[in-house]
Amino acid sequence: MKKFALCIALAMMAVSAGAKEWKTVRIGVDPSYPPFESKAPNGQIVGFAVDLTRELCTRINVKCVWVEQDFDSMIPALKGKKFDAIVSSMTATEKRRQQIDFSDKLFDAGTRMVARAGSPLRPTVQSLKGRRVGVEQGTIQEVYAKTYWEPQGVIVVPYQTQDQVYTDLDSGRLDAALQDEAQASVGFLKTPRGKGFAWAGPALSDPKILGEGTAIGLRKEDTELKAKFNQAIKQMHQDGTFDKLAKPYFDFDIYQNR
Repeated sequence: MKKFALCIALAMMAVSAGAKEWKTVRIGVDPSYPPFESKAPNGQIVGFAVDLTRELCTRINVKCVWVEQDFDSMIPALKGKKFDAIVSSMTATEKRRQQIDFSDKLFDAGTRMVARAGSPLRPTVQSLKGRRVGVEQGTIQEVYAKTYWEPQGVIVVPYQTQDQVYTDLDSGRLDAALQDEAQASVGFLKTPRGKGFAWAGPALSDPKILGEGTAIGLRKEDTELKAKFNQAIKQMHQDGTFDKLAKPYFDFDIYQNR
């Protein structure tokens, strides 16, 4: 009996030692994607996803520390423990799930193409063959364009940031840009910079590549942190906090399929 009790005690100590006590969570972010994540003139990281994350961290009683990282190297940096979570408009896809885990869905962003107003271009191979389409490196839009369009003669041009895509679109070096629909709507088309541009065709749908919603990227072994975030996300929807935080940024439902 004493030997059995000792085994139980040792097992409980092992579980306790293995569980991490989260006091600080380092958040990986690429602050070049307004209105979700961007940098204010004073250097502060701001945006809808930033507001969401601060609220989540408050609810799980941890301190948020922002760590800037280029989007195309987010997953290697997370796995290398440079930070503990990715909050940078990252869509949960089958391919990414092979390397990391994700929280429950944070929001939907969609994928849609932008071009000059009045342009006949549409998001099809027939329409885009020989044309230059800009995408941000490491995004699902880059994967989509390089999978379906580039082999058929569309010129897919990757950029390190979405801002660089818009710069070349405005200058005429690109014929179109493919990105998150919500980001393009609020962060480009509804700004002075987006004057003269418009949607070029409908939103795209491809669950395998384009995924089914944006979520927090996490290491597979951090199951406790995932559970904490998921509980907090659920509570924010139940008490209306999510809609309250979204209202200043969007005039449409950013969390679809309720």
